[in-house]
Amino acid sequence: MNFTIDGMGNLRITEKGLRLEGDSEFLKPLYAKEIRSRPGNPLYLQSARNVTVNILNDEMKVLTGLVTGPQGVEAYGKRFEVLSNSGKMLFSATEEEVVVGAERLRVLGAEGTVFPKSIETPNVRADPFKELRLESPTRALVMEAPKGIEINAEAGNLLATCRTDLRLESKDGEISLNAANIKLPRLPRGAYSSMGLKQNVYEICVCSNGRLFLSQAGSSSTCQINTSVCL
Repeated sequence: MNFTIDGMGNLRITEKGLRLEGDSEFLKPLYAKEIRSRPGNPLYLQSARNVTVNILNDEMKVLTGLVTGPQGVEAYGKRFEVLSNSGKMLFSATEEEVVVGAERLRVLGAEGTVFPKSIETPNVRADPFKELRLESPTRALVMEAPKGIEINAEAGNLLATCRTDLRLESKDGEISLNAANIKLPRLPRGAYSSMGLKQNVYEICVCSNGRLFLSQAGSSSTCQINTSVCL
């Protein structure tokens, strides 16, 4: 190896510090204020096991750290942030909360997204021409809002199904069904009465327990005739 006033081998001494040409291997710790590649060239840090970057305090205790190993990438610290090129926060994580700052959160998993507890969001929507499905396979699905809940399907159907009871409740206001056609195809029908002419016109009757049923219409209400449906 040749030694000169400019350095030795692939090591060169310049006005800005030391310059290494080609691949370099360090058998012991390397201390430097700044490590960078030549302009226009990438900087590679390569290891047979892992690459660890630690930030230490005055007592040589690790404050933050980044470990890239064969099993994955791990980050240690009080806060983890991902920013865009413009400085906008895209993702942050602390012990208290995880925040997604992007305008849209896209989940590509085939099974959707599972939330073991509650979720708070101003808007839940599907991609254009895609189906939005809110499902609780084994428990109840509860939606609450202090100023109301709006469910809107601009170009398709809205379907709500459950195994036992579907409950719509308004404590201080009203429930309005606003549509050109409102159909209740599976309401029970009261027994036909011989009073008046037989016709396919029915009135909707309400039991004291809130149950709805159909009664064949007459010149006057026939709901009282079919109160046995309420039992």
